[in-house]
Amino acid sequence: MLESSFHRCPVKGVDEVVVVGAAVSPPPPTVASPKAESLVDLLEVPDLELKTTSQTLNFVPNIRSGSFADIGPRRYMEDEHIRIDDLSGHLGSLLVCPAPNAFYGVFDGHGGSDAAAYMKRHAMRLFFEDSEFPNAIEEDDFFSESVENAIRKGFLSADLALADDSVISRSSGTTALTALIFGRQLLVANAGDCRAVLCRKGIAVEMSCDHRPTYDAERQRVTDCGGYIEDGYLNGVLSVTRALGDWDMKMPQGSPSPLIAEPEFRQTILSEDDEFLIIGCDGIWDVMTSQHAVTLVRKGLRRHDDPDRCARELAMEAKRLQTFDNLTVIVICFASELSGCLLPSEQAPSRRIRSCKSLSAEALCNLRRLLESDQ
Repeated sequence: MLESSFHRCPVKGVDEVVVVGAAVSPPPPTVASPKAESLVDLLEVPDLELKTTSQTLNFVPNIRSGSFADIGPRRYMEDEHIRIDDLSGHLGSLLVCPAPNAFYGVFDGHGGSDAAAYMKRHAMRLFFEDSEFPNAIEEDDFFSESVENAIRKGFLSADLALADDSVISRSSGTTALTALIFGRQLLVANAGDCRAVLCRKGIAVEMSCDHRPTYDAERQRVTDCGGYIEDGYLNGVLSVTRALGDWDMKMPQGSPSPLIAEPEFRQTILSEDDEFLIIGCDGIWDVMTSQHAVTLVRKGLRRHDDPDRCARELAMEAKRLQTFDNLTVIVICFASELSGCLLPSEQAPSRRIRSCKSLSAEALCNLRRLLESDQ
């Protein structure tokens, strides 16, 4: 059964970011290794209210991206990802929507790589071909709502497909996070603990919520469905409360289940203040804060303007901070080059200029007499 109710509610303090989904969890406190803390993490976050101006209305994202994946300290690689900067060019006549349009996804598998690999192979069909993805040239509320319904249907269809595929183990599952850009709209859908973070004028704005048993709203939903949390794990087994697959832990189709595939949506209207988006698996976020990652990528873009290198540098930073997981990162830039002011911690130190003035002939004579008189 693919249909269920959903609602919208604004998230206070996160400008113009709208949360959509069932059983919505509040934004959790970010936990990171002490090694990852930096001065910028302690900066006071300014008012991020996004005002609709002529510049905002005229802003057109210039999309380019880079990605990096690494096995990390694990014996097996269970992550997969998708990166499509030109969705219309990829799908052709199947897609008619505001330009520019792009699609990205990160799938962090567990219990083997089968579920994540399945999502990478079938994502385009699930999210755009079979999901009744709407066609429209202009952005409006009806189109945005229809897009959310299509992506949500893609998540739930994928979950059912994993149950029906006899080749995939019922103990195999994957978290999933997708980011869709159409025109100035950014729509993020998430089920699990991958994370999307938007850089807005140097400040990290989280575009997803980590679905883990340690967060109150998810814990309450789990217990209401007959599940339990043991040592921070769902039913003592799984570290996430939302995932695709894992049918050995789910109730029969149509029954309430502690583990669900229901995605949570967040969306925002992009403006010239929005510099880039980071999408990463939990191997990144287990060891660093969202702000630490944003600052690192921002400095990298200012230094070499290469999103591929930025993605690699972020993964290497996670390895330096001793992550225990696979690493997958996508960096999506919205401008041809990074603009805007540097944060105070990024300002280059001022250089003291020394000047040397020449002495007059009279001064030289006086200096010579003084030196000779001392001998």
